[in-house]
Amino acid sequence: MRMASAAAQRAARAIRTSLNTWITHSRLLLAAKTALAVGLAWLIAPLVPGVADEYPYYAPLGALVSMTPTLMGSVRTGLQTVVGLGLGILLAGAVLVLWEPNVLTISLAVGIGMLIAGSRWLTVGGEYVPTAALFVLIIGGANADNYSIGYLVQMAVGIVVGLGVNLLIFPPLTVTAAVLRLNEFRELLARHLQEMSTALQEEWPPQNEEWATRDELLRTTSDAVRTALQEAEESRKANPRAQLQKRDLGLDYAQLQTLETITFHVRDMTDVLAASIWERGFAAELPDDLRAPVGEVLKAVAGALLARNGADSDPETVAVADDALTALLDRLDERSETTSSTLSVALAIAMNARRILAALAPKPPAAGNAPQRHPAPE
Repeated sequence: MRMASAAAQRAARAIRTSLNTWITHSRLLLAAKTALAVGLAWLIAPLVPGVADEYPYYAPLGALVSMTPTLMGSVRTGLQTVVGLGLGILLAGAVLVLWEPNVLTISLAVGIGMLIAGSRWLTVGGEYVPTAALFVLIIGGANADNYSIGYLVQMAVGIVVGLGVNLLIFPPLTVTAAVLRLNEFRELLARHLQEMSTALQEEWPPQNEEWATRDELLRTTSDAVRTALQEAEESRKANPRAQLQKRDLGLDYAQLQTLETITFHVRDMTDVLAASIWERGFAAELPDDLRAPVGEVLKAVAGALLARNGADSDPETVAVADDALTALLDRLDERSETTSSTLSVALAIAMNARRILAALAPKPPAAGNAPQRHPAPE
C-alpha cells in the first residue's frame, strides 16, 4: 500500500513538473518571445536618431540573434555579436583606407574575418566578423561610413530589445527540468533492474531481451542528464527567478555522479546475466536454485534506488535490499564446495549489488560542485 502511494506521488509530481517545464521552458515560449522581440525591434528601429534610421531592418535581426534558451546565453551572444560586428567593420575600414574593394581585397578581408571568427575567445557571434566585412564592402560601398554606423547601431538596438524581452518575460530557468531528467534516469535504472529480476522468474531462457540491449541508452541518458544540469547551472546566472527557486545544484551533480557509478555496476550485472542466459560474449552459468535469490536481490535494489526519487533516503527499502543480499550470500556460503565457475554470475551480481547499496548510503554533501568537477566515468 505504501509503495503504491509512493508511486502515485511520484507520478503526480512528474506530471506537475512536466507541465510546468512545458509552459515555462518550452520551445514554444522561446518562439513567442522571439516573435515579440523582433516585432518590438522593428517598431523601435525607425525612432533611432541619426543615419541609423536608414537601416531599420537590422534591428529585428539583432533581436533574433540575441534570443537564446538562457538569459546569460543571450547576454553572451549579444555582446560577442556586437564585438564581431565591430571587428568586421574595422576590417572593412582597413581595406577601404589601404586599398579599394575588388575581388582580391574582398576575398582577403573575408578570409581574415574567418580566421578571427575561429579564435577561442570569440566563441559566439564570430561569424559576424566576415559577414560585417563583406556587407560593408559590398552593400556599403561609397556610403560605407553611414552604413557601418547604421548596421552596428541597429543591431545593438535589436540585441538590447531581445535581452529586455528575455529578462522581463519568464527568463528561462531550467532547474526543474534538469531535476526531472535526473529522476527519470534513476527510474530507468530501477526499471532495468526490475526487468532483470523478472527475467529470472520467467521460463528459461526468458523471451524479453530488451534489458540486455540497453547499454547505449543508459550511456546516452547519463550524458543527457549531465547536459541538462549544465544548462540549468547556466540558466541560473543573472536570472532573477533563481532567487525564487533556490536549489543547490551541487547536490544534484553529486546524485548524478552516484547514478553514473550505479550505472557502471548495472551494466556489469547485465553483461554477466546475459552471458549466463544466451552465452553472449563469454561463458557463464547461473544454477537454477540461485535464480530466485538473485532475482530478489535485483528487485530489492531496484526498490531502494526508486525510493530515492521520493526522499533523500529510505532506510526501509535499503534494509529490504540488505536482507535479500544477505540471503543470497548465505546460499552461496552453503555452496562453498561447489565449483567456483558455477557461482561466478551470482557472486558478480552480489558484489555489484553491495556496491550499489554502498553508493546509495547517505554522504555529506560536497560544497561547490560544478559540472567539470564531476567527469563521467569512462
